[in-house]
Amino acid sequence: MREEDVLQLTGMPAARPSFPAGPYRFTDRQYMVISYETDPQLIRKHLPEPLEPLDEPLVNCSWIAMPDGSGFGSYTGCALSIPCRFNREELSFNAQMYLDDGAPVVAGREIWGYPMKYAHPTLEVATDTLTGTLTYAGELVAMGTMSYKHESLADDIKGAAALLAKTQVNLKLIPGVDGKPEICELVAYRLTDIKVKGAWHGAARLHLSPHVNAPLADLPVRRIVGAHHLVCDLTLPYGRVLHDYLHH
Repeated sequence: MREEDVLQLTGMPAARPSFPAGPYRFTDRQYMVISYETDPQLIRKHLPEPLEPLDEPLVNCSWIAMPDGSGFGSYTGCALSIPCRFNREELSFNAQMYLDDGAPVVAGREIWGYPMKYAHPTLEVATDTLTGTLTYAGELVAMGTMSYKHESLADDIKGAAALLAKTQVNLKLIPGVDGKPEICELVAYRLTDIKVKGAWHGAARLHLSPHVNAPLADLPVRRIVGAHHLVCDLTLPYGRVLHDYLHH
């Protein structure tokens, strides 16, 4: 293999990289996002500087069904994100993510620094209830439920799209062969080409169970603020370095 061939690879392994080159288009992507209040001290503990917490100690627990992701196939995810601020811009920091498909786990960690681990999330309509579950190592660690399509947001599709277009941030930490950090940075990105096909809000409940390797319950639920159900097409582009811990 020539050196120029090596430099053309999109990732590992060289015999057949785990993912193609981006950007990545998603069709009929479905979200259930449950927003809740937690303890302010815990927000600060889980939010890396120089990101700053908002006045309200909010957390978003999301289930995402992705039936058609270019290069990744069909899979489901569950994530905890923390609304925050950087240089007066409001962002969303991804604190934990769990997927049931190896290719996007690898790509997400290697390219954007998503905090992804392999697990078994589900998002489905159970009679009159939109239901999300997360099972890790055989144990149910999260369950969210939302009334199914009770309150339409058809008159505010732009507002629903704005929720998805918000800048998101990951902590990308990749060690070198000596075990020391080789990449340690905050990576920012924004979803683009967003087409919202349906949007609803309504009542929701969220249950989190303590688990050492899927610690969603480390940010416990104090009060449910609200929930959104979105169906959309969108593109995940490459990102940018927001803050480099090793070179600043």
